[in-house]
Amino acid sequence: MSETLLYQLQDGVAHLTLNRPDKLNAFTDPMLAALEAALKTAERDPEVRCLVITGAGRGFSAGQDLAAVQARDGQGGMSFREHLEHTYNRVISRIRTIEKPVIAAVNGVAAGAGASLALACDLRLCAEEASFIQSFVGVGLVPDSGSTYFLPRMVGYPRAFELAITAERLGAADALALGMVNRVLPRAELDAAVAELAGRLAQAPTKAIGLTKRAMNRAMQGSLDEALAYEAQLQEIAGRSADHAEGVAAFLEKRPPSFSGR
Repeated sequence: MSETLLYQLQDGVAHLTLNRPDKLNAFTDPMLAALEAALKTAERDPEVRCLVITGAGRGFSAGQDLAAVQARDGQGGMSFREHLEHTYNRVISRIRTIEKPVIAAVNGVAAGAGASLALACDLRLCAEEASFIQSFVGVGLVPDSGSTYFLPRMVGYPRAFELAITAERLGAADALALGMVNRVLPRAELDAAVAELAGRLAQAPTKAIGLTKRAMNRAMQGSLDEALAYEAQLQEIAGRSADHAEGVAAFLEKRPPSFSGR
């Protein structure tokens, strides 16, 4: 995709690697544009059935590159709102709406918008030395890129508010205890664990997973009755899929299913 965002498709898994290791993969506008483009490519490619987002080097992402902000401001660039609307918000929205599972492989620090990016993914596998920091308050800003949405839903309002206003560094073990991440592993085992999970999901019924994601996104914002009605609507779609037919046939024939993602 670009020098700052690497894209590789292998065995149904699209690997998106933030690639500014010397800057702890801090975001620049070109990097965010490349990330959005990569997500679009993965969303539209039927060969992609799972995505993995990670960072090169020792960090996941340190968030916004503040030097780039200063340069942009000095040139009379976009307002903060316009910048978010044209960059981060598009990336976060696409991660949440792409109907394929997205795994964050958090290999190191995830700070500011880097933490938001990880929280926006469907699953988070972390190295033991990984950490999460809501670093916005340290530069007099409000959490953005979805953190005010995702964090309270994961850990509850009191802890989320505390993390936001203190910029406390939360280690991987504590993040696991709070329900922010799915698994914590030794760094040497992270890549293999991510590969195993991504490979398994790439062989799973992609349409059913996508519809499940759609239903849960909607259920987080509605009532139980609305969730029940929407589940029934999506089940009608899933029930007519090739993967459902294959799953039933495999069950009756007592063999492993071979899902095609359709």
